[in-house]
Amino acid sequence: MRPSRGQRRTLALALLGGALVSVPTGWWLADSLRWRSPLYCIETPGTLWNGLAPLPVGLSPTCPDSQSYRREVRAGESRVEQYLVSGWQPLVAAQVLRDKGFVLLDDELWEATHYSAFMGRAVPAELHYTAVQQGSNTLITISGAAQ
Repeated sequence: MRPSRGQRRTLALALLGGALVSVPTGWWLADSLRWRSPLYCIETPGTLWNGLAPLPVGLSPTCPDSQSYRREVRAGESRVEQYLVSGWQPLVAAQVLRDKGFVLLDDELWEATHYSAFMGRAVPAELHYTAVQQGSNTLITISGAAQ
């Protein structure tokens, strides 16, 4: 038995209404879950600095636990990416940034296990790059203005 014209119209309107509610709700839910995720700061997985280059082998993404960082990143006020790499390798991600046109503007080795640099394609520096020893690993943090 075939549905009547009125039944087909009702079904079509119900499906359209469901789509109008489901799509924005799904988008909102996905966005909300991103900010609760431990990797909230990694916008483009598998890449360094949001798609600038493929992520070098050995780097594992992580994000700061700080609620203030989370708020700043979510509000679009700043951007941060963090990576862990085995051993003391303070320059592994910096070299990728240099290969992509970022110039080392200033750097210092605060102590044998803490490296810090300002990098950019122009003055003033666009990125702050730090590498600190964390146990047997290196924690690399890249931060800068949101794009």
